[in-house]
Amino acid sequence: MDRRVSSLSPFQLPIFRKVWLASLCSNFGSLIQSVGAAWLMLEMTRQAEMVALVQTSTALPVVLFALLGGAIADNWDRRRVILAAQLFMLLVSIALAVFAWQGALSPWLLLVFTFLIGCGNSFNAPAWQASVQDLVPRAELPAAVSLNSMGFNIARSTGPAIGGAIVASAGAVAAFAVNALSYLGLIAVLARWKPEYEPRLLPRERLLSAMAAGVRYVTMSPTILTVLLRSLAFGLGAGAVLALLPLIAARLVNGGALDYGLLLGGFGVGAVLAALSSGNLRDRLSTEGIVSSASLAFAVALIAAALSRSFALTLVAMLVSGAGWVWALSTFNVAVQLSAPRWVVARALALYQMAAFGGLAAGSWLWGRVAELQGVGTALIAASITLGLSVLLGRMLPLAQSAERDLDPLRQHRVPQTAVPVEPRTGPVVITVEWIIDEDDVVEFLNAMAERKRIRRRDGAHQWALLRDLHDPRLWIERFKTATWLDYLRHSSRLTRDDAEIPERLRSMHRGDGPPKVHRLIERQTTRLPWTSRSVREMDEPTSDPSRDI
Repeated sequence: MDRRVSSLSPFQLPIFRKVWLASLCSNFGSLIQSVGAAWLMLEMTRQAEMVALVQTSTALPVVLFALLGGAIADNWDRRRVILAAQLFMLLVSIALAVFAWQGALSPWLLLVFTFLIGCGNSFNAPAWQASVQDLVPRAELPAAVSLNSMGFNIARSTGPAIGGAIVASAGAVAAFAVNALSYLGLIAVLARWKPEYEPRLLPRERLLSAMAAGVRYVTMSPTILTVLLRSLAFGLGAGAVLALLPLIAARLVNGGALDYGLLLGGFGVGAVLAALSSGNLRDRLSTEGIVSSASLAFAVALIAAALSRSFALTLVAMLVSGAGWVWALSTFNVAVQLSAPRWVVARALALYQMAAFGGLAAGSWLWGRVAELQGVGTALIAASITLGLSVLLGRMLPLAQSAERDLDPLRQHRVPQTAVPVEPRTGPVVITVEWIIDEDDVVEFLNAMAERKRIRRRDGAHQWALLRDLHDPRLWIERFKTATWLDYLRHSSRLTRDDAEIPERLRSMHRGDGPPKVHRLIERQTTRLPWTSRSVREMDEPTSDPSRDI
């Protein structure tokens, strides 16, 4: 019997509850650590640029390494990838606590430690976000993403205040030690989780090839590419809050570490309220409407924080900005997950994170620099203008309405039998498809072929071309190439059920006897050989010499 899907329905699944609670504890530790790092930097140096670089050092590794992390997550056991990343961050956090306890931290060494923690997160995040679909049914994915966002922001709502209290009473060392302990629960839950993965039908991709395939898929998917551009623009403006919040607390409202923690907690409370209301918001507004509203609310909050000298008013501004943060980022996240099939979802999420965190990292540095030269208030107002411009960008690049798409593999392709023996590395492989098209159908055929070209290239085809026979105008030949036979098999297996409409349209226009004729050919270099039947056979036999397959 199907369960009714609601905002809280993923909690009915025991494994989701366990992972969610363990992640909540880990998020508490991370936020307590971030409070300790930001405030310790403020104590060691009063330079606004150095304080803002704490946020940059955390976000920058995502820009540098998230795609590699996504490629690993798509090709290996995601649970093990998450465990390895969590253990790495645990060891770095222990080292950070020890260095702080020994009084051996300098501003730049602190940035190195926060950078290393960010490196762990850059490998953890794509695998973790892609694993949400291993925890819940696809229909419950939006609710699960919102609940994960809510969990993080529940920690954000109280963790920073607790972190501020810990830093004020026991120092940054205690905050770093608490963060190290917080990893243990999630590591224990993940060690016992045994997800069931679909059997792998083809060998793993090499990492560089997998990364290139991820970039190619996203750049040839207009829906995902628009999400990336919009998240970059949003992150550029929104990065001002978390980067400058220590300075807002210290310089604009004349507060201390506890006030900083309370303001960050207010940001988290707003985020929690936004997560709880996200279901109703999705029912009332389009995807673009949610992001535009969130950006405008965030921009207004930044202006209020820039002009306010009242702690209470600034706290309200943080509530509003926290709500805008979750509405926008959770919408971006869900849009990417619903637009990418399982074989590439971690890489698509990694590229999304690179865009969003790239905006955050650049914004953190930029607004820290502006704050250093022109003041914190000026930096906040400039950031609010940037968010306003991101809303105008939405007029030119609106986000597509999130819709349920069937991205499961079509599974209509079977490994073809060949008269010439081939190995996975045999290639290059050239594919031609012959279409017989009546003159009246040419315009519709060309329109369908334009989409066919995008899908072919997105899934790994190269040098795609459409040819028309000069002697038989009804004959059209579709031609493309893959580097190896294995690449051809990968390309053929990546067609989704959502893509099936295009081949069906093309087949309906084909007027030949039987289905379109498909030719699979191996491209060969010409060379001088003693031309005997045996020589030709030997050229096409699999061999350990890669040059023989070129």
